[in-house]
Amino acid sequence: MRDRNWSAGAYLAEFRSADELTRAAHVFSDHGYTRIETYSPVPVEVGIRRPHSALPVAVFLAGVVGGAASYAIQWYANAYAYALDIGGRPPHAIPAFIIPTFEGTVLCAALAAFIGFFVVTRLPQPWHPVFEIDGFERATVDRYWLAVDASDRRGSPDLTMRELRMLSPLRIVRLEAEP
Repeated sequence: MRDRNWSAGAYLAEFRSADELTRAAHVFSDHGYTRIETYSPVPVEVGIRRPHSALPVAVFLAGVVGGAASYAIQWYANAYAYALDIGGRPPHAIPAFIIPTFEGTVLCAALAAFIGFFVVTRLPQPWHPVFEIDGFERATVDRYWLAVDASDRRGSPDLTMRELRMLSPLRIVRLEAEP
């Protein structure tokens, strides 16, 4: 759920099927609306263009930083701070540093992915304004909802409501702005 906080309010329309929701999302997207969100009980590919997530880049960068940090720690400990000549081996033995460096890389990347997932999806989210709409809980069972942010630059209250009515939804709900 990549929804917004609806600080300016929103217009929500309830639909009976995934096909109706997909058609409505295409209509609003074609009309130039950019701040729309869908809620459905099953994954529905509605074709809304969404910005790409920054999570893969963050995971990659965390892995690089983790690898560099783990290598630097080993180098500092073995080659600089406690350089011991044991059996004629060099203190900066690169092959000995490979496996711990790999482990540090994977650890940091996995932690970034785990924490980043919760940040990107804004979970846990025990309450959201749409949860206050009567009957919205059916979005997890058999209803499909389209939400249009009231602050969308394309729409206005009258225009957005008129365009939603033209789609013949089961009902339209106006979600008031958050205080």
